[in-house]
Amino acid sequence: MIRVLVVDDHDVVRSGLTALLSAELGIEVAGQAADGPAALVEAQRLRPDVALLDIDLPVLDGITVAAELAHRLPSCRVLMLTALDRPGHLRRALDAGAAGYLLKSATPAQTADAVRRIAAGGRVIDPRMRGEERSVASPLTDKETETLRLAATGAHSREIAADLFLSVGTVRNRLSSAVGKLHARTLVDAVRIATHQGWL
Repeated sequence: MIRVLVVDDHDVVRSGLTALLSAELGIEVAGQAADGPAALVEAQRLRPDVALLDIDLPVLDGITVAAELAHRLPSCRVLMLTALDRPGHLRRALDAGAAGYLLKSATPAQTADAVRRIAAGGRVIDPRMRGEERSVASPLTDKETETLRLAATGAHSREIAADLFLSVGTVRNRLSSAVGKLHARTLVDAVRIATHQGWL
């Protein structure tokens, strides 16, 4: 029996996936979670074979959760199930240790098949994302990405500096560097490019 942890912040999606997988032979939904920290707690408690994770989760995103699970509970394999079809997200998920990446537009049969293949030690990439695994890596450093991510929320340099315990000058330097590396005309353009590539 393949034991699955279903993690999605939308109740309807989580309930639907639970019902879908519970109806499949050889698959049991061991538990559910609605955010990143709860997913880690439930995974440690239940020790599932597969964690079905959305990327866009509250508090801790699915990619961070995947990396934590790879470190804390390597026996639990991760299948990302997401609406995000950007190559950057796929690359980050695989780099974090995810064994599969499936889009939410996948059929119920494809989803159940992916769970089985991953539980058996395989790797699954949504057919619409094939060939994207080798997508261009982000040219930004982790610090530049973190700063640009805060700027994308509308935060000003002073607010970002307070959040990251940096000087305003350091924040401006990081943002300027990010704009340059992305060959963007403006900060808004840099945010758009990085978001489109899945680097934020």
